[in-house]
Amino acid sequence: MKTRGTSFATNRPPFECIALVLQGGGALGSYQAGIYEAMAEAGLPLDWVAGISIGAVNAALIAGNPPEKRVEKLHAFWNTITTNPLLDWVTTNELFAPKGELARRVHNAIGANYALLAGAADFFTPRFPAPFFHAHGSHEATSFYDTAQLRSTLERLVDFDRINHGETRFSVGAVNVRTGNFTYFDNTRELIRPEHVMASGALPPGFGAVEIDGEHYWDGGLISNTPLQWVVDTAGMRQDTLAFQVDLWSARGDLPGNIFEVSTRQKEIQYSSRTRSETDHFKRLQRIRGALAHLLENLPPELQNSEDFDLLKQVADQKVYSVVHLIYRTQKHEGHSKDYEFSRLTMLDHWKSGYQDAKRTLENPAIYARPQNREGVLAFDLLKEDD
Repeated sequence: MKTRGTSFATNRPPFECIALVLQGGGALGSYQAGIYEAMAEAGLPLDWVAGISIGAVNAALIAGNPPEKRVEKLHAFWNTITTNPLLDWVTTNELFAPKGELARRVHNAIGANYALLAGAADFFTPRFPAPFFHAHGSHEATSFYDTAQLRSTLERLVDFDRINHGETRFSVGAVNVRTGNFTYFDNTRELIRPEHVMASGALPPGFGAVEIDGEHYWDGGLISNTPLQWVVDTAGMRQDTLAFQVDLWSARGDLPGNIFEVSTRQKEIQYSSRTRSETDHFKRLQRIRGALAHLLENLPPELQNSEDFDLLKQVADQKVYSVVHLIYRTQKHEGHSKDYEFSRLTMLDHWKSGYQDAKRTLENPAIYARPQNREGVLAFDLLKEDD
């Protein structure tokens, strides 16, 4: 059992799989990087990392590097894309750091507008001319920004041979533009390339669809912004799982008072995980699976030799699951642009917040115990009980 001050090196939590599940949320993604830093510092092993959108990028940086290099590569990525000649001096000069909510709102507005007009370094750049001036049917006519630089950044910071070697399972979600179907690219099923990661983060109309093997894909967050279901419920591959689900959007929030707050609240509802309802549904499902598994074990042999038995056996199991929720809590000075406000100061705030939240959560021994309830499912949000 993990307690404060102990190491996981000789005391792995009693689960077959320890997974990190990363939601999409653009510039908020450095919160996930801070969480991983705390996990790495604690020596917590990681068997599977799955992500959507910016979560897919962070997942690639983690799975695509040896454990001792992962935090370094996450820092390299986030320091690079938050380079901003208008605001970088703020992070190096304490005298001019914005103080108070109003000053911070102004700072964030400058950062967000800079990203809109100039993009983010080594990540995306505005199309010039704008998409309206490109030929119908051309790739340039379908998005406002070009993400070609992201490919070079991924190739520089991520070892895709390592991902495909399968030391850490890796999954990212995307949506097929033509069929509208959601799909997961998984290193147990296919060779992962930079375009699989880019496809998971190709949110229209900002970013254009990414072509993979003749099909075109958009951001998986259009359908599901959290890959938890894929991790805990992949048919035929279910395992006793301890999953750390990192959400960048909280489902709970205040009633908006102006049009900008409406925009913020819309994003929060659209991209948040339905934490409580999905967990309750999964508990009921696992209780049924457990009861079915017990029933099948006690059937007489003559009833076990049937197609119906084989079909039911595929969905029956007695696996256990603990899901630890880490949810970013929006600060008062953040507004509707928080997912594209790529200033260095804000990135560091998000990173620090993730690190501190993870440290507090990882110190609680309850999350490492195998569930003993009938459902075999436990869910934790230790940072705020009413969320």
